[in-house]
Amino acid sequence: MTAALVCGAVVFPGLFFSFRKILKHTWTEWSDADVVSVSERLLSAVHASLATAAGVMVVSSCRDVMTDSHWLVNSFVLFGAPYMVFDIYALYLSHYHTERTRGGSRAPSGHSLHTVRAFLRRDWMLVLHHVALLLVFMPITLFLHPLVSIHLSFDTQLHLDDSKLHRINGLVVLLTFFTCRILLFPFMYWMYGRQFSIPLHRVAFHLPLQCNVGNLVLLAPQVYWFILLLKKAQRLYLRQRRQQGDKDRMKAD
Repeated sequence: MTAALVCGAVVFPGLFFSFRKILKHTWTEWSDADVVSVSERLLSAVHASLATAAGVMVVSSCRDVMTDSHWLVNSFVLFGAPYMVFDIYALYLSHYHTERTRGGSRAPSGHSLHTVRAFLRRDWMLVLHHVALLLVFMPITLFLHPLVSIHLSFDTQLHLDDSKLHRINGLVVLLTFFTCRILLFPFMYWMYGRQFSIPLHRVAFHLPLQCNVGNLVLLAPQVYWFILLLKKAQRLYLRQRRQQGDKDRMKAD
């Protein structure tokens, strides 16, 4: 796991600075803003392509979407973590050089807290996206699957399916799954509507059809898996009630 993290810390900055050098020498008429902006976008494209390839490999290698695991999931999450950090820096550089290219009295003369604050005010959503992936979704990706595995192992190996710990773990699984796999979609629509002053119920009509269809395709299996988790929780609850009822009748007898 450490190797994946270190590899990402080397690969993504290396690619960015390589892109800058190549572009600067290939298109000499480009400004620094053009070079940095295109380099950042190329870096994002590389990361997106790798993420897509990793996702295809994982999906094609796993048969049971609820219980199967793949080593590439955690490895790629750690490999991509440095990208999230570095891309914030790359976005800042793009903002900085763009402001300098525009010129005028407000053009920054150098890096300062003022330029950083201006960047954060303009691109706060992108920064929030990267920070949320690092501090929220990356830990969930790394630890949600162990939670599901623990939940399953209580049933099959440890025989602790009636324990309090098992119920707590199951509740955590339900809450984290619902928050990160389902609520994520209305949250994205809400954020879009907030940015462009569109009511939430009208956001879908302002988006291209392929965006809505794509989100539905992604959301549908999440809802299906969540229903399976709810059914399992319901079965466990009903079984515990029956067991408790049997115990109460035995005591009464």
